[in-house]
Amino acid sequence: MKKIIIAAVILIAVGTGLFFVFRSDKNVPKYVTEKITRGDIKATVLATGTVNAVTTVQVGTQVSGTIKQLFADYNSPVRKGQLLAQIDPAIFEAQVGQAQANLMSAKAGLEKTQVALRDAKTTYERSKTLFAKNFIARSDLDTAETNYLSALSQIKVAEAQIQQTKAALDSASINLKYSRIVSPVDGTVISRNVDIGQTVAASFQTPTLFTIAQDLTKMQINTSIDEADIGKIKVGQHATFTVDAYPELTFQGKVSVVRNAPITLSNVVTYDAVITVDNTDMKLKPGMTANVSTETAMVHGSLRVPNAALRFKPSATGKASVNNNEQKGEKAAKGPGVWILENKKPAYVKITTGISDGSYTEVTSGNLNEGQQIILEDASGGKKKTNPAAGAPRFMR
Repeated sequence: MKKIIIAAVILIAVGTGLFFVFRSDKNVPKYVTEKITRGDIKATVLATGTVNAVTTVQVGTQVSGTIKQLFADYNSPVRKGQLLAQIDPAIFEAQVGQAQANLMSAKAGLEKTQVALRDAKTTYERSKTLFAKNFIARSDLDTAETNYLSALSQIKVAEAQIQQTKAALDSASINLKYSRIVSPVDGTVISRNVDIGQTVAASFQTPTLFTIAQDLTKMQINTSIDEADIGKIKVGQHATFTVDAYPELTFQGKVSVVRNAPITLSNVVTYDAVITVDNTDMKLKPGMTANVSTETAMVHGSLRVPNAALRFKPSATGKASVNNNEQKGEKAAKGPGVWILENKKPAYVKITTGISDGSYTEVTSGNLNEGQQIILEDASGGKKKTNPAAGAPRFMR
């Protein structure tokens, strides 16, 4: 009987001890941690843009008429001065013929006026001789002089008419020349907006008949950079981008121009950053949408912490395991800080951060060492979990 009582007392003691042990472990918060490491961090600015040819020329028409012939189509290589289309020249040829006839008439009128001038001059000279001998009255001499001067002025009028008809002929000849639509540059036709038989009207806005890309081996991307990020973009920075046509390929480029003109759409201000790209393999085509990542800063071998660690705050349960000095340090500190696990208890560390790549942030100063366990989230269920850095190893403590 005595042995039974002793055994029962022992069992009760062991059970009580186990109860308090398990209860104590249950109240101790559990944390997801990760080792502090060193590595490269690349800060980038993401944007979307459109692939365009570096130089694009829109070919229009300065005269109205009906397209009679086409000599170029989509993707046609063209040379400077090459005929692209012909507007029906009949009306312009008629205008040239009329202007030539008017010029001939004006020249004939000048010859007639010159004959009249010679006759008026002869009469005036004769009248002066006769008046000197008192054979005619003074009024007859005055009449002859007036006729002579009038003939001189008619010569100037006839010469002016010739100049006017020449100008009209030049204008008609230019319009006839403009009925031939020629390429102003060497390049490739990327757009044709007319067909044979279509009437084109040159009014206040010249219609675009062809669009020619001067050199498709060199392309540019016009990206829309948010005003919050435009200060980070500089000429010469390296950029990478992808297009939907080749999702497995990453293309390379450089920032060539950062335009100062703001673009405001729905109260959102963006700026155009131009990225030049080599397109020797001709894979990129005008109009493609590009997803661009511009490298704005890069550090190598820097001490880094996951971005999730910067967002972590101990839960109410976890603060019971944090000493008062640590809590005071967190409240007094200004700027970013992280929590590390020391002796199974959170310890707050004030740090100074540098650039970030979205997953990790550079630590420029602070009492942190490589290999320390940094807390990412509270896994005890007392607080909503944060999102740790993707792809990194996790440890339960």
